[in-house]
Amino acid sequence: MKELTVGANDAGQRLDRFLAKAVPLLPGALLQKDIRLKRIKRNGARTERNVRLSEGDTIQLYISDEFFTGRSETPDYLAASPEISVVYEDGNILLADKKPGMLCHPDSESTSGRNTLIARIQAYLYQKGEWDPKAENAFSPALCNRIDRNTGGIVIAAKNAAALRILDEKIREREIEKSYLCVVCGTPRPAAGTLRGSLFKDAAKNQVFVEKDGTPGARTAVTEYRTLTSKGGLSLVECRLITGRTHQIRVQMADAGWPLLGDGKYGREKTNRTFGESGQKLWAYRLGFRFRTDAGPLEYLGGKTFFSPDVPFVREYFPEYRIR
Repeated sequence: MKELTVGANDAGQRLDRFLAKAVPLLPGALLQKDIRLKRIKRNGARTERNVRLSEGDTIQLYISDEFFTGRSETPDYLAASPEISVVYEDGNILLADKKPGMLCHPDSESTSGRNTLIARIQAYLYQKGEWDPKAENAFSPALCNRIDRNTGGIVIAAKNAAALRILDEKIREREIEKSYLCVVCGTPRPAAGTLRGSLFKDAAKNQVFVEKDGTPGARTAVTEYRTLTSKGGLSLVECRLITGRTHQIRVQMADAGWPLLGDGKYGREKTNRTFGESGQKLWAYRLGFRFRTDAGPLEYLGGKTFFSPDVPFVREYFPEYRIR
């Protein structure tokens, strides 16, 4: 028999979801069966799979030891570099400035997750002594948002489960404002406006297409843009996401006639070659906490705005422009 004690980061979860993370080798169907057959108990008594856990609860598991053997390979956070660019940090959250070329999470084509942003953040917190995996049953520091591999900028990480739940809700309710800087080909006309449309993602091609409203599977996308400066056939544009769709800014700006410089999927190949660029010039440079409802232990973040300390392509193409 094994026994797990529910900690602060585990409280509030359903029993089955908690165990799916705490005992990942236990198949889901067998997990449900073991609960029904009372091989899994809560506080020594029969329980239900959807019961919400409280801090201090004990879970007794009368199951085979093979499900606790664990993996033999080294966890990504132990092999990852702890070097990250920290924009802001406190006891609940960390804002990291991701560099282009780095994945936020491992993807299906990755052979290792060691150079992902989440692995680096976990390594950073582990080496600082702020995160002890052995003291946790299921929780590990997690990203609340993500950006494309070749896009740079601010990504939010939650250090505890309470912060993760709140931030996930605030992002869903659009109470966190994300603004991007990008370099586009041409000069937008009008200089500022709102792009609205329906986007359809072809998962097999990892490509997004603009479709007619009402197209099955297409989702509404809204982006506000503002031209900051133009020269040499290029423009520096600020975009604010009203919705958050895959490749949204890249697709909508290209559809409007101003593709992002360096974008190999939606951009202009000839212009990209002329400037020697192979990755989209897009940066999530500003993050604002605009809480309209109670944020609990994160209420202190309300009204605060954070900026990336440096946007390389602004320095390169528009050195005279001052961010902020």
